[in-house]
Amino acid sequence: MREATDPDLLIEALGRATDHAPFLKWLAEREPATAANAAADLNDPLQAILRDLGDRPVAERLRIARRRLALLVALGDLSGSYAFEKVVATLTAFADHALDTAIRTAIEERTPGAAPVGFVAIALGKQGSGELNYSSDIDPILLYDPDTLPCRPREAVEDAAVRIGKRVVELLQARDADGYVLRVDLRLRPSPEITPIALPIEAAIGYYESQALAWERAAFIRARSAAGDIALGERFLSAIQPFVWRRALDFGTIAEIREITVRIRDHHAQGQAFGAGYDLKRGRGGIREIEFFAQVHQLIHGGRDPALRAPATLDALAALAAAGWINADDAAHLAGAYRLLRTIEHRVQMIDDRQTHALPTGDALDRVARLHGLADGNALLDLLRPQVERVGRIYDAIEPERDTRLPDSDDALTAHLHAAGFNQTEAVVRRIEHWRSGSYPALRSPPARGALEAVLPQLCEAFGGAPDPAAAVARLDTMLARLPSAINFFRLLEAQPSLTRLLATILSHAPTLAEALGRRVELLDGLIDASALDPVDTVDALAGEMRLRSFDGDGYERQLDHVRRIVNEKRFALGVQIVAGTADPLAVAAGYARVAEAAIVTLGEAAVAEFARKHGVVPGSELVVLALGRLGGAALTHASDLDLVYLFTGDHGGESDGDKPLGTVLYYNRLAQRLTAALSVATASGPLYPVDTRLRPSGTQGPLVVSLDGFERYQRESAWSWEHMALTRARPVFGSAAARTATQRVIDTVLAGARPERDVAADASAMRADMRAHKPAQGPLDAKLLDGGLVDLEFAVHVRQLVHRTGFSPDLPTAIASLASAGLLPPAIGAAHDFLTRLLVTLRLVAPDAQPPAPPTQALIARALGLADWAAVLASLGATRQEVRAAWAAVCGDDA
Repeated sequence: MREATDPDLLIEALGRATDHAPFLKWLAEREPATAANAAADLNDPLQAILRDLGDRPVAERLRIARRRLALLVALGDLSGSYAFEKVVATLTAFADHALDTAIRTAIEERTPGAAPVGFVAIALGKQGSGELNYSSDIDPILLYDPDTLPCRPREAVEDAAVRIGKRVVELLQARDADGYVLRVDLRLRPSPEITPIALPIEAAIGYYESQALAWERAAFIRARSAAGDIALGERFLSAIQPFVWRRALDFGTIAEIREITVRIRDHHAQGQAFGAGYDLKRGRGGIREIEFFAQVHQLIHGGRDPALRAPATLDALAALAAAGWINADDAAHLAGAYRLLRTIEHRVQMIDDRQTHALPTGDALDRVARLHGLADGNALLDLLRPQVERVGRIYDAIEPERDTRLPDSDDALTAHLHAAGFNQTEAVVRRIEHWRSGSYPALRSPPARGALEAVLPQLCEAFGGAPDPAAAVARLDTMLARLPSAINFFRLLEAQPSLTRLLATILSHAPTLAEALGRRVELLDGLIDASALDPVDTVDALAGEMRLRSFDGDGYERQLDHVRRIVNEKRFALGVQIVAGTADPLAVAAGYARVAEAAIVTLGEAAVAEFARKHGVVPGSELVVLALGRLGGAALTHASDLDLVYLFTGDHGGESDGDKPLGTVLYYNRLAQRLTAALSVATASGPLYPVDTRLRPSGTQGPLVVSLDGFERYQRESAWSWEHMALTRARPVFGSAAARTATQRVIDTVLAGARPERDVAADASAMRADMRAHKPAQGPLDAKLLDGGLVDLEFAVHVRQLVHRTGFSPDLPTAIASLASAGLLPPAIGAAHDFLTRLLVTLRLVAPDAQPPAPPTQALIARALGLADWAAVLASLGATRQEVRAAWAAVCGDDA
């Protein structure tokens, strides 16, 4: 038998990785030294990944280290050099290191030389238990000690803590060409909808001692002081230990445990059945059931037996079996199944570095199997099936006995649900019982439960008539779980029966809109007025609606909140128009863009005015905002970010005339940072837009703002083909009329030919191939990234425009019509663009994962596209992709 670190095993593992996992292939190409030195570096992976990083910025070092780690761990895992326990321990150790480094960096940046004390990250979930996934987020709770946290002079300690927390998240989560470090989810903190991201330690202790729920008890089984001020974190965990580990098990706790046990399957019904598409984490007999099996027994018995308080699932199973609380054979099987299921989960995540837990289907399942060393997907299913089935049987044993004869009130409710149109009522009845019990914060008060009772008959009637009643009720349950208060929500529905029916339709079809409602239920208020389903107004009219009349005192902050309220209401209403079938998705896309442009105008004016109060203005100069991408083309989706380039007119050597003057370049870079924050940072009224400024000259390596003259010089002399392709959809959206005209003149001159001679077709083909390799289609309905999708169509248009120097317009339909009339594109490309855009805009709402949705939603998509049924949608998609592929091939020839 060969050693586990035999180079032959590593070579074979690398071959499987590059053959079957695009993400691992990309890693191997970016980090050839890591692949070459894997045999030695597997002995001390953390030291190896941090080697030779020099004096790069902290975030860059961490991103490169994470990239190296991802490759090294994958090779260790695939070659058999690492057991499962070693894989998850290594991933967790890096996460701890990265989180600790981010905390220390954030404190040092703000208060140089200060000791990194008073701020701690409590790791929950798999980081807390030392079992982190290959592609996982981390779920820390950020706490601080007001007495020891380093602060700047005259700075409130709570503000300092929040700023440190935001910087930590930024360092870990921001993406660039090197990737990212870690995804960070801070929603496990107490009442995340209303609390700051970092909490004072005493307030957190008070919450867990008096208000926390059963699921929070279970979460803290795996809690660990992981980064920052470790002693502070251990003090916190010690203080809340009685909350987690109760010596006396009362009947209320038993009821809580049973409720969790029942709900775990009901709430994640999708992916329960074993086979292709099975959810390895949430499916029946899956990872979560093994973890929950251990945690339930730990909660029951761990209060009296400290030996059972092991955070890691495998350790907990062993401890429970050793103490005689669970069957030893069951424990052994659960442990083996856990290792296998988690390993296959890692294989699924290695394919594209996605935080997914479901087995794919079709050829994608075969790729996962072959990455694991099996022949095909059927062999993988055969490997998993007996493990999953036995886990399901073991887990069933802890479910409480269910009385099939419901009490009279429940019998009446069941009959009412059947009459209202529900086919499956058992899960719905349990959800309603759960609501009535006041288990959610929004339903704890007697007035809230009274409002619920008043609207329940109406809810049942409306949801029973919905296209997908079960999905609607499940999403309503998710909403209620997130809301801090539900009284006004219930009273609104009671007073507006038509709104209740519309809500049922939204929740049946649109997870994107349901999630938005879960964050801000008041979005529903905007639908009371029937005009909410009319097309949105012009940019000027929208900007007028967004501007505050008064701008004194805290006017700037109020302006930010006001714009967010209006934008989020408009975006929500536009999405509802598609779901309700009252608008063409193309018109909705244009509406999204007008709303975004109005927000840029309004917040641009506010940011300029606020900045000028301190720094004045630069005489003879002004800020110009250039929109590119979908915003430049005036056709956004619900999920679009804003591609912006900031420019300034006038001499770059000037200075502002305010009380605190700044040089022109510094002035506009700070002003642009302020505008970016105004457009992107979440306030009390919610988030707005992600802003992407990477299309500026020299990308992330260049300054945030350049002069118009510098922009022209760069485009004429240095810009690459892809930058000129992006320029074809550039459109000035902020600045005076004169400044916009001057900017447009530069764009027109460059596009007309004042630019370097390049092989545009070859450059575009190479870029498309790179995109295909590193950003593959998300699913079979990905209208943007599929071969023959919108990206191919747009590339074909832009190549024709640049090569032939004609047909320029930011509006793609106009550009396509011009090129078609000149014989440079097939006439059918116009219809292809409209079909793909309608599909993309609709799917961003109802199937954001680009997977085929449930049949009722398939019918909605067909209606939105003006087609008879789902079969017609698929046929049209296939035919459209063929037309686009042919057009792309005609443009780029063999290079395509």
